Amino acid sequence: MIVLIENLTFETVIGILDFERTLPQRVQIDCTINYSYAANLFINYADVARMIEDTMKTEKFELIETALEVLGVTLKQHFPLIETLLLTIRKPDILPNCTVGVQKSFIF
Repeated sequence: MIVLIENLTFETVIGILDFERTLPQRVQIDCTINYSYAANLFINYADVARMIEDTMKTEKFELIETALEVLGVTLKQHFPLIETLLLTIRKPDILPNCTVGVQKSFIF
């Protein structure tokens, strides 16, 4: 089974530049989770989305890469059914002419 969370959008402190450490900026996160579904064994996408947002807002990461690593470990710990995970974090407003981001695949 595949759980899809696309374009999860919120503001958080992320980045290494001075203004990024003081002003929240918009991020967009995509998450694809593969797991073996069975009766009464499922992953609640609302819980996953909430955990991603809460973790990002609490940790106030400097690097997107660090955020991806921590999110991967955190999601696996709280949702042990996850077999593979694809996470993408985008910063749509940091450059005037494009959206930038980083993506990581996890195999557990």
